[in-house]
Amino acid sequence: MELRGVTKSYLEGVTQRVVLSGVDLAIHPGDFAVLLGRSGSGKSTLLNLVSGMDIPTAGEVRLAGRALHQLREEERTYLRRRYVGFVFQAFNLLPTLTVEQNVLLPLELNGLKSPAQRKEPLRLLERVGLADRLHQYPDRLSGGEQQRVAIARAVVHDPLLVLADEPTGNLDDETGKQVLGLLEELCRERKRTLLIATHDRAMVARADRIFTLGNGRLAERPRLQVAP
Repeated sequence: MELRGVTKSYLEGVTQRVVLSGVDLAIHPGDFAVLLGRSGSGKSTLLNLVSGMDIPTAGEVRLAGRALHQLREEERTYLRRRYVGFVFQAFNLLPTLTVEQNVLLPLELNGLKSPAQRKEPLRLLERVGLADRLHQYPDRLSGGEQQRVAIARAVVHDPLLVLADEPTGNLDDETGKQVLGLLEELCRERKRTLLIATHDRAMVARADRIFTLGNGRLAERPRLQVAP
């Protein structure tokens, strides 16, 4: 995944608000990267650009070798569906689907329906400690359990890139640590790239690379220069 000279601005009334300005970023296969920044600094905007949910005002975003701004919306949707997994602060599980059905959804959307592939959700739910909750609905689960389901859903289709936007923001500290450890473990096992946007500096100790975002500018920091 790579960003080259990316700028993103929005028109607010008659004023152009610049959220990102000339951002360069390259994340390599297998990296665990943390994107630090205060609320409103543009972290979610950057994740939306990386995934192709939004396109830059200027510059180029490349994912899996494709320049996203050159693709039609349906092509970006396919690329995102196949190569990207998401973990959100608010979990975003579908309330009308069971735990098992929520985790199966990315496979269904990608047309992956072989018997071996359909066993993967159960295997992942066993890994996250929820094999006994297959037929429960999300409203029957705690916040930590819902986020573990969301993690299983994010990796079930073996994406190249997993994006997490404040994944522990709705969890208490101890549950947040457990969820983060699980997310890191699954991505490292599969040698998949993980990019977490957060304002929680406790995540710094786990990351391979650390980026800070402020005033529209992105900078990479050596780990020793970023206090936990």
